[in-house]
Amino acid sequence: MKIYLDDVREAPEGWVRVCWPDEAIALLETGRVKEISLDHDLGDDKRGTGYDVLLWIEQAVAVEGFIAPEMGVHSANVPARKKMEQAIEKITSLAG
Repeated sequence: MKIYLDDVREAPEGWVRVCWPDEAIALLETGRVKEISLDHDLGDDKRGTGYDVLLWIEQAVAVEGFIAPEMGVHSANVPARKKMEQAIEKITSLAG
């Protein structure tokens, strides 16, 4: 399964669109997600951002041995995009 986290853009063909971090995390917990693409700004920071999903993945990898899917960022928010890309690098290094 390929997950596309975004509150505005439609998912590319073959991807499942979710709008909120908790939806993405619920799918990640199934172990069936092979790839995830994340937006940062989702319209309601109280409900979370794409970065929150990466924090969850990092914790799951470090503590539970979770196998992270292939991860990408499609956010237009440049500073947040850089922060998210750094998180992906860290997760990748943890998974080793």
